[in-house]
Amino acid sequence: MLRELHIRDLGVIEDATLSLHPGLTVVTGETGAGKTMVVTGLGLVLGGRADAALVRTGSEEAFVEAELELAEDHLARQTAADAGGVADEPELLLSRTVSAAGRSRAHVGGRRAPIGVLTELGEGLVAVHGQADQWRLKRPAQHRALLDAFGGDDVGSAVVAVAAAFREWQQAKGELTQLVESERTRLQEIELLTHQLEQIDAVDPVAGEDAELAGEAERLGHAEELRTGTDTAHRLLSDQDSFAGDDVVGRIARAGEELARLVEHDPRLGDLQRRLAEVGVLASELAADLSAYAADIEVDPARLSTTQSRIAAVRDLTRRYGEDVDAVLRHRDEARQRLLGLQGADDRIEELTRTVSESAESLVAAAGALTRARVAAATRLSSAVEDELAHLGMPKARVEVVVEPRSDEGAVEVITGSGETLRVTADGADSVEVRVAANRGTPPRSVAKAASGGELSRIMLAIEVATAGTTGSQVPTFVFDEVDAGVGGRAALDVGARLAALARTSQVIVVTHLAQVAAHADRHLVVHKAHGDQVTSSGVRQVDGDERLAELSRMMGGDDTSVGLRHAEELLQQCRR
Repeated sequence: MLRELHIRDLGVIEDATLSLHPGLTVVTGETGAGKTMVVTGLGLVLGGRADAALVRTGSEEAFVEAELELAEDHLARQTAADAGGVADEPELLLSRTVSAAGRSRAHVGGRRAPIGVLTELGEGLVAVHGQADQWRLKRPAQHRALLDAFGGDDVGSAVVAVAAAFREWQQAKGELTQLVESERTRLQEIELLTHQLEQIDAVDPVAGEDAELAGEAERLGHAEELRTGTDTAHRLLSDQDSFAGDDVVGRIARAGEELARLVEHDPRLGDLQRRLAEVGVLASELAADLSAYAADIEVDPARLSTTQSRIAAVRDLTRRYGEDVDAVLRHRDEARQRLLGLQGADDRIEELTRTVSESAESLVAAAGALTRARVAAATRLSSAVEDELAHLGMPKARVEVVVEPRSDEGAVEVITGSGETLRVTADGADSVEVRVAANRGTPPRSVAKAASGGELSRIMLAIEVATAGTTGSQVPTFVFDEVDAGVGGRAALDVGARLAALARTSQVIVVTHLAQVAAHADRHLVVHKAHGDQVTSSGVRQVDGDERLAELSRMMGGDDTSVGLRHAEELLQQCRR
């Protein structure tokens, strides 16, 4: 709620501070004293349009600052923090400066911020009901929100059900649309992946095959050289007839015999004899292995040609799909998995088509239930607002809360399997409008167009009182300007009583010129003007006791005469009763 409003150099107000409290606060004063500047200043600090003409004559700029008390978890604190302001203090400060040149600056939580931040904060914290500012009535979405809040749990649970059904339908519809729209791309990718897999499967490579093929090709290409070389090595080791003298194996054997004969003369030769014997065994085995290798070597031009062809095929795959066969095989596995997914999209499209149809049926059913709940709540709200208007000097007013199918551009079209079409959003399929006919015999029109400024404020007061206490229907603070325009006598007392009733659940600030309204206030502030040498300035003070009686008497035209004061006292007593 608002704790304090400080105004400097705005209109006729030179410097004034309004200390505000819960309950009903009225602001009164003589004509021209600047009562409306209080509402204007509040509008400025809540993001209203700035006008250089508002700056007090002779001043460079006008300044308005509002101090608000908020709960620690209030969403406005997060909004202020997002704007860079200090939002963890007990009070949140909002300020607005308007220069005589027309420039405007806003501060939130002590930090410079866009004007739009003030507007965003203001709409959730204060509702200003003046002759030129009825945002709660000008926006169609607010009419729907007002009705939903008044409808209580019956409407609230239906709203939640529609929102859930809408999300489910929208998600399925979006996925289906994406799949259908990408059908051409999907088919092209299927064709490409199928071609790639056919190429790889035609070669059917084996992991590590490229290295083995390279080795085999090397052997086959040098088969004659390998066979000749290994045969020569074998004969050098073990074929004494091929070369002059003994072969290596024979020479090692004879050397061993020599050492064996000499061991008896020097035992140290025993170790050398044993090592020589081991060499003889190794040489003999090596000769046998060389003989076997040479025997297996064959010159096979056909096999070489086949291997080279295989190498060419494998190299073609690695050039296209990876640096080696292992990379090609990984690409094959990934392509096959992707292909399965793409080919399964047909099944997914069919499944999603069923899901979209089923979710559309559910959404239409949920929206229908919400519409019925809203229609029932609309009847009750119309009656409640009419009853309130009867006490606010508008006994002939007729109120209709109309629930109609929505046709705005923000709604999307839902088509069920049976062909039923509905335009709907997450808020439902309804357009809600509060319509009023101020007099009998005239057709009801949108409430923002059907009444004068004073009537509009009274209509808004009737709506706020009728919906008082319903969850989400009210902002913490209401400001009414000219709510009593055109009202007098008993009706004026009723207006004050309704304002007092609203003040039981919200903070209410009223600018009024009627004593019958002011007498209901918990706190009474008076805007007083003083005449200087050149300009008139105004200030604000709270009045109690005799001062309040004097102000009420002045408002009733009795000034401070004993009769006027007695009438003021009787009025206060009547309102208290």
